Amino acid sequence: METYFKELDTQLFFFVNHQLANVVFDYLCPLLRNKFTWIPFYVAATVYIFIKFSYKAFWLIGAAALTVLLADQISSSFIKPLFERLRPCNEPMIRAQVRLLVKCGIGYSFVSSHAANHFGLAALFIFFFKKKYLTLALLFWASSIAFAQVYVGVHYPFDVLVGGAIGFAIGSLLAWSLQLLSIKASH
Repeated sequence: METYFKELDTQLFFFVNHQLANVVFDYLCPLLRNKFTWIPFYVAATVYIFIKFSYKAFWLIGAAALTVLLADQISSSFIKPLFERLRPCNEPMIRAQVRLLVKCGIGYSFVSSHAANHFGLAALFIFFFKKKYLTLALLFWASSIAFAQVYVGVHYPFDVLVGGAIGFAIGSLLAWSLQLLSIKASH
């Protein structure tokens, strides 16, 4: 069964990395996975949170920081060393075939910390903002970053799917915990 999933994951990886290759994605995907690209978004989100939640914003900003900290540490310090799965760009059997658009990195592949972090934030913000257009925008944002991880050649699809699920669970759990503390949006 493990071999089946590994083969399926590799086939899906090559579909995204090769079959979907185009000049637009070649330009966008390295930008999407770059943390500096999102600084304006993070600044705008922080300002919006302070406007919407006033003094309670500190709780939500703290929860966002804790979400990223937990998602990142669980994925990087616990899961990756446990599974020790090589990134596709480091995998000896396929690395020569990988279209690598960014630096490969030396860390392990399973699970994607980028996906865990961004889906964690998306879940947290979705819970508090409860606007359909924001929900769709946040899911598109996190999904785009996860897709970019595969497209540029540094993660397999299952890495980002499982990483995203872990992050979403962490963000949801923290949002639920804050709700218990009665940190709600002002109307």
